[in-house]
Amino acid sequence: MTDNKIATVELGSGGPQVGVQGLGCMGMSEFYGDTDEAAARETLETALGAGVTLFDTADIYGSGANETFLAPFVGAHRDEITLATKYAIERRDDDPHYRGVRNDPAYIRQAVENSLRRLGTDVIDLYYMHRRDPSVPLAESVGAMAELVRQGKVKHLGLSEVTGAELREAHAVHPIAALQSEWSLFSRDVERSAVPAAVELGVALVPYSPLGRGFLTGAFTDAGKELAGNDFRKFQPRFTGDNAKTNAALLEPVHKIAAAHGATAAQVALAWVQQRAQVHGLTVVPIPGTRKSSRLLENLGATRLTLSAEELALLEPIADKVAGDRYPDMSNTATARE
Repeated sequence: MTDNKIATVELGSGGPQVGVQGLGCMGMSEFYGDTDEAAARETLETALGAGVTLFDTADIYGSGANETFLAPFVGAHRDEITLATKYAIERRDDDPHYRGVRNDPAYIRQAVENSLRRLGTDVIDLYYMHRRDPSVPLAESVGAMAELVRQGKVKHLGLSEVTGAELREAHAVHPIAALQSEWSLFSRDVERSAVPAAVELGVALVPYSPLGRGFLTGAFTDAGKELAGNDFRKFQPRFTGDNAKTNAALLEPVHKIAAAHGATAAQVALAWVQQRAQVHGLTVVPIPGTRKSSRLLENLGATRLTLSAEELALLEPIADKVAGDRYPDMSNTATARE
């Protein structure tokens, strides 16, 4: 690190150089209750100043509103940042609960044009398939994405929530720079097949929700009782009722380790994710999301925290004891296809 900025790594073989921690921007527009646009914009600038260069969004976040929100920041700092967005999850204005998945080439071609327009840029640095539709041959989808690279609209390709076999199949069509999947002390499904494939292929891992959507930080203990009605965590099985009670008890070693280091639970949870790089031998760039500069700086502190072998051993059993699925419907995750 130089000038108090975080270190940088290559995001996959031949990928861009990025800070070892990125920023997930989803919550700046939707899903985690009411937002504060001014505070969110301040957080973006704070992140860049601290060496964060990977900024992550998707066309589903706010039905495009998050991409539009990021456009002024992108325009002001285009050459300083690595801009990532995603396609594939379809919403409908007439049905706020509808979520479809589309991977057909025609949809991909339209989706990228819409994202480029909303983001106010002529190229996307990292373009992800957000979810896999098994009814569309993967070679067709990745082939259409590869054509975007040839046209200069996209620089690098990524996938999200795919199995190891799917990652290998896609990489054979066009190099994949990054795989974005949930990875945390509570969610380690990705280690079954995707991580070994990523190591083999030189693909970077970009863990989303590395803080268990805030649960690992102790920010709340029961989403059903504590969070606002427009917070989607109220509907995630792990965070309510008996599951939440069981899972909160699992955090005792996290708090014990945090106290020993003079750190926070968030920093310990993130340090665990960051150290997956050494454990598995691959690039790992988590993208915790926050709307507050203070939380961002707290999260970045995890890049300077190293957990001992004994501490890692204390954290190792947690995931196997977690109660409840990640989502009410797991059909669009890699876990359902493995």
